[in-house]
Amino acid sequence: MEKIQHKMVPVNDTNMHIAELGTGPTILFIHGFPELWYTWRHQILYLASHGFHAVAPDLRGYGDTTGPPTSDPTKFTTLHVVGDLVALINTVAAAGEEKVFVVGHDWGAMIAWALCLYRPDKVKALVNMSVPFSPRNPKFKPIDTLRALYGNDYYIIRFQEDGEIEGEFAVWGTNRVLNEFFNYRKPAPLFLPKGIGFGSSLDDPITLPPWMSKEDLEFYTSKFEKTGFTGGLNYYRALNLNWELTGPWTGAQVKVPVKFIVGDLDLTYNSMGAKDYIEKGGFKKDVPLLEDVIILQGVGHFLHEEKPDEINKHIHHFLNGYTLKNDDRLYSIKENKSCIGSISEKIKNRVRRR
Repeated sequence: MEKIQHKMVPVNDTNMHIAELGTGPTILFIHGFPELWYTWRHQILYLASHGFHAVAPDLRGYGDTTGPPTSDPTKFTTLHVVGDLVALINTVAAAGEEKVFVVGHDWGAMIAWALCLYRPDKVKALVNMSVPFSPRNPKFKPIDTLRALYGNDYYIIRFQEDGEIEGEFAVWGTNRVLNEFFNYRKPAPLFLPKGIGFGSSLDDPITLPPWMSKEDLEFYTSKFEKTGFTGGLNYYRALNLNWELTGPWTGAQVKVPVKFIVGDLDLTYNSMGAKDYIEKGGFKKDVPLLEDVIILQGVGHFLHEEKPDEINKHIHHFLNGYTLKNDDRLYSIKENKSCIGSISEKIKNRVRRR
């Protein structure tokens, strides 16, 4: 870990903290909630040792990144966050490296989908985890839909009221809140009823998931005690605003090469028809260059921490293939329209259970 370098990079109205290591093609790692650059520690070390330049930021509202006040959730739309990442790519990519590889998880996966949708010219290939692409429904706002489907105790609905869930988190304590999220492995939606929360008692001992050390939890706790949770919660609070702002992308496809990985115990895989969407053609229709889908058996939401060795190999194998293919040449729209067509015909969406 001491090999990883840290620095601050000014992007837009944000002073972004990044962790980076290695030389070679750049991989941008995008974290989710409640995570930080630290969630990618295993991947940074592995990919850097295999000839890549690994870059993992704290997104706006998280960790050591500073910028817009967390009191204003309208500053946390996907357009804002993608804007940060485009500016970051322009700063950290090597000379002549117009595109980078991208790896995302959870909210980081949602931001990665948005990055590929808004600026496909910046992405060579994508490995996304846990959250599949979600096409914009022009008839229904996401928060309204989730409330109708799951009710007011559903965790995303509980996150909507400014200050309310933060108050409950304060009672439970940062350490316990983080541990409850990291321990959640039920193949079902997450509910946080008022006054009940995760259903455990404040007197219960904190039991770490087997893939997390005491030092890992202490690192996360130290950062969230400093920043609070509001920055991360603002991403959820901007969901309806995202819907309002992204009308021009209704019906648009993600047209970059993609590998998708999810655990079969992940709450996202077991919510809102995700299984059928992933396995019965909807996903492939919206992401036509989807090459591979890996469903890890007996694995939960934080799969890149739970199974780092396996995830590292999946990422390396997929992205290394595009490095060897000289991806910029193969996928240049201006120079290789016919090549794109022939490659698209050969790509198959393989759903594999491992």
